[in-house]
Amino acid sequence: MNSTNHQQFQAIQSLLGNTGGWPLASLLVWLITDGRKLNDRCKLLRALSNQLLAAGLPIIRIRFTLHTIHPEITGKAFTWWRGREQIDVFTPEHGIEVTNSYRGSPIEKVRQTNQIVRYKLSEIDISNAHIVLQELAATQVSDYIVFPLQFTDGYINTFTIATDHPGGFTDQDIQKLSLLLDYLTPILEVYTTRDIIRSLLNTYVGPKTGQKILKGSIKRGDSEVIEAALWYSDLRNFTALTESLENEHMLELINAYFEIITNAVTHRGGEVLRFIGDAMLILFTKEAASTINAACEAALDAAILAYEQIQTLNTELVKKGQPIIEFGVGLHQGEVIYGNVGSSSRLDFTVMGPAVNRTARIEELTKMVGTNLLMSDEFASLINHPVHFVGKYPVKGVAEPLAVYRLEQSTTDFTTNHLEVAL
Repeated sequence: MNSTNHQQFQAIQSLLGNTGGWPLASLLVWLITDGRKLNDRCKLLRALSNQLLAAGLPIIRIRFTLHTIHPEITGKAFTWWRGREQIDVFTPEHGIEVTNSYRGSPIEKVRQTNQIVRYKLSEIDISNAHIVLQELAATQVSDYIVFPLQFTDGYINTFTIATDHPGGFTDQDIQKLSLLLDYLTPILEVYTTRDIIRSLLNTYVGPKTGQKILKGSIKRGDSEVIEAALWYSDLRNFTALTESLENEHMLELINAYFEIITNAVTHRGGEVLRFIGDAMLILFTKEAASTINAACEAALDAAILAYEQIQTLNTELVKKGQPIIEFGVGLHQGEVIYGNVGSSSRLDFTVMGPAVNRTARIEELTKMVGTNLLMSDEFASLINHPVHFVGKYPVKGVAEPLAVYRLEQSTTDFTTNHLEVAL
């Protein structure tokens, strides 16, 4: 052991020993035994704060600010206040880095320097301080410290701690907290990594599939037979849109379409299983809805809601002289194989079976019969909405002609070009 390491070892021994103040050793034992098993950042923050309070450290506020990878937010901040049961969770959106609340803030300084910053608020001119410090001073905070938490990917996260004790923190408090954070950082990194994995899986494969992957259903051939209401939808005239619109406007339009469909579906318990170009394959499982009838009702309600919201968007598009959005929906019900297919090194979680093929074929028929929504005989028999028999049609890959139904006009007018006629 060289002299530098020996000095560090002696310093750690001194901090862990009976040096006065709050006992660090017992806190570290708790953290690496019971604390790390809490497996939830809110629970860990609450328990850690209570442990520090019980040990004698006069804290009023602690916050973890942790980076994440997510399409909508840049991170998560978990805040504990003394006397409050609830942990506050803040999810800043992308772009917060250019706001006045972030620029010049203690958090920004720590991320730029990877060094501890400290503000003894009782000793500085608060009127000229950053808004964050002014807000803390208004809550009687006397001393505020931000510690960097550097994860193994190099990203600087932060741990902030504040006291309302008149004398603030002691130098020994800061040394002990620094050592405590050496043990806390890897625990927080594990939690954050799991959160990122879960978020990415939910975003790219959906929550149902994501949960299965996290639980270990990752081998080729892992599958199960499930009963579900199936939805297949396709955007009309997509090729014409790509030819007539600039790329930016085309992407805005298709993203607005996907957003409306996805929100309508997820709010009713469905899951977007995959995007296929401008098409969408969606699942409403019997398991999630309790009964297959309820699953079919949820799918139809989602389709009606999506159609109504698309019509509202189309009204605005017409006013702007832009092309409108039209889409077809095929609804069916049946058993499907839900599981892993692909090569040994590249897998996809999807649904397969005759019911999937029939759903896609029903959607194709919407173009021929002039309505934007059609459903199979099996699906129509399980819902309470009034339906109208459209006819039987031969389709590719199915031996017998498919009997299809539409909603009664009095329910919702899904007639193709209905908006254009109305306008």
